[in-house]
Amino acid sequence: MSMTSLLAITPWPAVSAVILLALLVVALYLARRTAHQAIRAVTDALGRGLRLASHAVARGEERLAARNREVLLSAGREAKERIVEREFVRVGDSVRKDLANYPTLHRALSESIVRIEEDQEKAVEVPPEAPGWVQAVKVIANLDAKNGGTEILEDIHKSMIRAHSEAMDDYRKASGERHALLRKMMPDWRQIQETLGRVNKNVESVLERALAIDRHMQEYDDIVKGEDRAVSILSSSSLVYFFVSALVLSVAAAGAAINFTLIARPMAEMVGGTSFIGNFRTADIAALVIIMVEISMGLFLMESLRITRLFPVISALSDKMRRRMMFVTFVILLLMASIEAGLAYMREVLLQDELATSALLRGDGVAGTVNEHLWITTAAQMGMGFILPFALVFVAIPLETFIHSLRTVLGLIGIGIMRAVSLILRVFGNGMRHIGTLAERLYDLPLFVPLWIETRVAANQNQPPLPEEPRSPAWQEQEAQS
Repeated sequence: MSMTSLLAITPWPAVSAVILLALLVVALYLARRTAHQAIRAVTDALGRGLRLASHAVARGEERLAARNREVLLSAGREAKERIVEREFVRVGDSVRKDLANYPTLHRALSESIVRIEEDQEKAVEVPPEAPGWVQAVKVIANLDAKNGGTEILEDIHKSMIRAHSEAMDDYRKASGERHALLRKMMPDWRQIQETLGRVNKNVESVLERALAIDRHMQEYDDIVKGEDRAVSILSSSSLVYFFVSALVLSVAAAGAAINFTLIARPMAEMVGGTSFIGNFRTADIAALVIIMVEISMGLFLMESLRITRLFPVISALSDKMRRRMMFVTFVILLLMASIEAGLAYMREVLLQDELATSALLRGDGVAGTVNEHLWITTAAQMGMGFILPFALVFVAIPLETFIHSLRTVLGLIGIGIMRAVSLILRVFGNGMRHIGTLAERLYDLPLFVPLWIETRVAANQNQPPLPEEPRSPAWQEQEAQS
């Protein structure tokens, strides 16, 4: 039934519209209670559903946070075990080296000390003997001058002067010998000092490594216990590692792009520049394959050196097999670098041929001229083509860090997203109650006339009876007499 037919129920459309509006209001008024119940049921159901979804997302967030915590602790424990293992290996090497040199040091110290003791015993100053002239002079002094005492004293004086000179010469000679012995002791003292300095240096190195091991063991104990401080440190470190490794990988990607530019053009001459595989040129695909092979050889070389641990199978190989794999991957990488250097040279040759052809076609007449500084750009391109494959070898280190930190970063992002979703669902779930109240008020808005009438009638029915007015005393006496 169309609106025109509805407005034609009376000859006057306005009256028909008023009648229809009145009927609609009456119908809405009669269905008011049921409509309110339906609105409450729908909003309550939606609110409960949103709250349940919020609780489910919150539980998922807790599980993801627990899983991310386990991943962080596991990665931190593994990294700390590697650090502690390396520190113990260094301490073991240092101790073995020091203990291996200790007998030599001990023998050198003992020999130096023995030589010093011998020289010291030789350098001991022997006190001069007491002169025997005193008694002789006393006896001669008691003689008379007539008995030849004066001549005897003169002879004694001359003998004493001569003996004194001889004694002084002997004393100087002995002192020179003692000083020479003391000078001979100086190298031994220096050797002892140097030996003790090496021993002190070795002991200090061991003590420093012991302190580092204690610190790492304390951090490892915190990680094993799963303390919040350790988790916070690991999380922040993971974020730092992620951004740093991403930056290094972007630099490596730029280097790979330059490498691709160096070899893409000569590869077109080798495999054909007009052939396509899908929407890509075969030459571009071949250049990318060469670069990917170089990166793969770099990964295998780093795994063979046990610098990275992306492939546990390679780390589990025997040392002999691992060395063979290291040699094979290095040889393949060297051959690929040599091929790239040749392709870079070929690129420069092709470029010069194209320039010469363009000059001939233009008729410049300078096609035969050769740039004498052309060898500089050629050598630079060949050097880049040879060095870049070896530079891409080290991509394995930031790649491993990026992969390990990516799990943590994705977990943190997932936790943040789930927390935001849970909050939004909780807000909407709690807001559905107010939305239901608003819907009821909007439903009642066209029914303001009947609702006003209903309110007035209910107010009149519930109004208490008016209290009687107090009567005057004269009226009360008249009523009593009647």
